[in-house]
Amino acid sequence: MYYVSKYKSILGDILLASDGEYLIGLWFCDQKHFASTIDNSYKKEELEIFSITKKWLNIYFNREKPNFSIPIKLIGTDFQIKVWNELLNIHYGSTTTYGNIAKKLGCKSSRAVGMAIGKNPISIIVPCHRVIGANGGLTGYAGGIYRKEKLLELEKK
Repeated sequence: MYYVSKYKSILGDILLASDGEYLIGLWFCDQKHFASTIDNSYKKEELEIFSITKKWLNIYFNREKPNFSIPIKLIGTDFQIKVWNELLNIHYGSTTTYGNIAKKLGCKSSRAVGMAIGKNPISIIVPCHRVIGANGGLTGYAGGIYRKEKLLELEKK
């Protein structure tokens, strides 16, 4: 059984998903790959994991760095999970490139890394918005480039 809850952010409605213990999804309601880690057997319920996540999001959207982590479970292929775990190493307010992540993982394809990042099921908390193109440009974000730009702005001091 999966559980869901909604969060209203300054960038649009967000759906949170849980397996009852861990956060397994966080998507803007109009983004690509929406609700990719859950099926139709879900229940709307306010769980402790959702309260913790909403507190984290409130701090984040208030332009502050949350000082606690969310219990998450990443659901994807082995390669996707390796890429998503690498995203967790990108510090608040920092960026890196698809190529840098590919190098760290010993992967020859920045494109493969980009495809995995595009399917990140836990936006913001697993900070795929911090990955930019080799030329410094904002490329690819399942929630929309305008949101990527706003999320990066929120993290500027």
